[in-house]
Amino acid sequence: MPKLDRLGEPIYALFRMVIGFLFMIHGVASLFGVFGGHRGSGQALEVAVWPNWWAALIQLVCGALVLGGLFTRVAATLASGSMAYAYFIVHQPRELLPLQNGGEASAMFAWAFLLIVAVGPGIWALDSVLRRAPARASVSGVTPAPGLAGIVRTQSSES
Repeated sequence: MPKLDRLGEPIYALFRMVIGFLFMIHGVASLFGVFGGHRGSGQALEVAVWPNWWAALIQLVCGALVLGGLFTRVAATLASGSMAYAYFIVHQPRELLPLQNGGEASAMFAWAFLLIVAVGPGIWALDSVLRRAPARASVSGVTPAPGLAGIVRTQSSES
């Protein structure tokens, strides 16, 4: 089993990336009328029509962010919430079970994104690269810019 344990992080990273990609493609299809368009109609949604156009925009932006692993937890929280909304407001009133009400994709996306919120970006994520960059810079002898926390700390210590 130790050989399989080594695969956990890469498999999770691929999971995050695939979920982000699939979500993003839903948004692209609905916003631009490609890949079959919105719900297979071949058409794009009208701009700013509530709630479908806004949901598609969330799908595009949050899907791309999760795919790249940038602001992962924030993007996944918004994506999960939007899919929970879609499930409970659009699908669940039709029938109780996702198999009966057509809400399987919404339910699976909601839970998949909730898992990503809980676990975080993992490896192969821009969040991880950005988190390591200041540490790498200080080890190499280059001091990174202090950022807001350093500026506040410096001003308060001078007072």
